[in-house]
Amino acid sequence: MRKTKISPTDLMESALRNASEGSDTRLCVVTPYLPTISETFIRGHIERLPTKTILVHSWPPSIGDEPILSLPTRVAYKIRKRIVRNGAVNETTAAYVKAFQRWRADVVLAEYGTTGVLVMEACRRLNIPLIVHFHGYDASVREVLAEHAMSYRKMFNQAMAIIAVSRAMERKLITLGAPPEKVHYNPYGINCREFGGANPENAPPVFLAVGRFVEKKAPQITLKAFANVHRAFPTARLRMVGDGPLLDECRELAKRLQIENAAVFLGAQSHAIVQEEMRGARCFVQHSMEASNGDCEGTPLGILEAGASGLPVVSTRHAGIADVVIENETGLLVDEQDVKGMTENMVRLAQDPELAGRLGRAARQRIANSFSEERSLGGLLKIINSSQRRGRS
Repeated sequence: MRKTKISPTDLMESALRNASEGSDTRLCVVTPYLPTISETFIRGHIERLPTKTILVHSWPPSIGDEPILSLPTRVAYKIRKRIVRNGAVNETTAAYVKAFQRWRADVVLAEYGTTGVLVMEACRRLNIPLIVHFHGYDASVREVLAEHAMSYRKMFNQAMAIIAVSRAMERKLITLGAPPEKVHYNPYGINCREFGGANPENAPPVFLAVGRFVEKKAPQITLKAFANVHRAFPTARLRMVGDGPLLDECRELAKRLQIENAAVFLGAQSHAIVQEEMRGARCFVQHSMEASNGDCEGTPLGILEAGASGLPVVSTRHAGIADVVIENETGLLVDEQDVKGMTENMVRLAQDPELAGRLGRAARQRIANSFSEERSLGGLLKIINSSQRRGRS
């Protein structure tokens, strides 16, 4: 979904405009790559926190379009990486030390647990408070957890704060060794002004899915459930926004299920198109589940956007979804891989538009009260300020 990259220059200019009216805290946000259009949560940290914020992104690490390391140093790094692992670690630390010194960082915010591992030694050497923000795969994929079993524990001990975006992730990080007093639950937030206008009570039986075609979002299960719905309600339609490795497989599945004329694959779309699609739907559907490699959601952005739009959600009791969706109040949930339950809930909303309207209005209120962008950024700012104070003491 919406994976187009954005300009580092645009990000930097937006962050600096915001900083002129904010605090004097010099925040360094570190990302493993340039944030994509779909990663609105990370872009919000860069652009809308009231701090003097700089983005250090990618490898070799860059500020804006400018690499931190000189070309000869980057070439030497590649050679050393092939020769000796410890040399690569030292070069990585040296690069981040240089970046943090150049920006005179007061606090470092590492986006993803794996990024926290990369920057922790630089933060230790410079005595800069480190905050590590987990998002999903970094707290769930078994290969990642096995590779970082020791380094995560070291990072947990050094970091001032560890941020989880769901209650399930909060529990998982503690089992991985994060001290409970350092773990903060701070879910993503939505700019509710950008969403709204859905009228599911008066909309046709259109079911909308927005997300990457990847295993953990189980688009095949959504298609199978919809095929059952379509047999009972021939006027029902499914519109799927997004791209990904399972897209072609899902197109073929739609043909085998004989719903190719009722299920429309729209590909990756802009925010404006997604908002328009949500305004015309009866319901939002997403069958998130644990992937075969352990990969889990954090708190899916599409679920929050749908609720902010005023749509009821049919989804699963998975990761942060259960934190957002109140069963039978703002949406309907089933267990993972429960095609029958998914079908029944979609049928309920197809045949009962009044129920869809009631759930949608409650969902809109739920997001505005508990999952707004202002609330999320405010919670993150408190963590940053607290970490900075404790780092000085």
